[in-house]
Amino acid sequence: MLAPSLHNYLPMPRIHLTTFIAAPQDVVFDLSRHIGLHKISQQAHGEEAIGGVTNGLIEENEHVTWKAKHLFKTRLLKIRITKMQKPVFFEDVMEQGDFKTFEHRHHFKAVQNGTIVIDELEFESPYGIIGRIFNKLYLTNYLKQLLQQRNKVIQEYAESKKWEALLNK
Repeated sequence: MLAPSLHNYLPMPRIHLTTFIAAPQDVVFDLSRHIGLHKISQQAHGEEAIGGVTNGLIEENEHVTWKAKHLFKTRLLKIRITKMQKPVFFEDVMEQGDFKTFEHRHHFKAVQNGTIVIDELEFESPYGIIGRIFNKLYLTNYLKQLLQQRNKVIQEYAESKKWEALLNK
């Protein structure tokens, strides 16, 4: 009898994160695609937009190239907004970067007292089984913490009047 494939034990990582934000859906949606606010949320990593849309709101079919220090190395990640349905959904997909694949779907559901944000992130590291082990032991949790930090900053801006300076609504 053959041993089960390691792919069964180490599937492509998926992160599912749900966040409640006590603010209107359109505000949360726009803050989630605001380049400047993303920079603020990742300032601990020196993240900056160096190509494509480098400030303001990113739209469908536009891209941004991020430069940041993660895991002891300066890295570049070019993502494109491949789908958008305002103000309920958008998807960004890696076009260039260190991942083999990277797809992030953002869902926004209006509820009586705010917005539920659902992040679905699927990614795959290179390097075969070594990459899969690294995902399981470290990278999945690291990326989840980055998403949580980002959502915390979105929440801080959305639930106060700070968002007005960014969105001019």
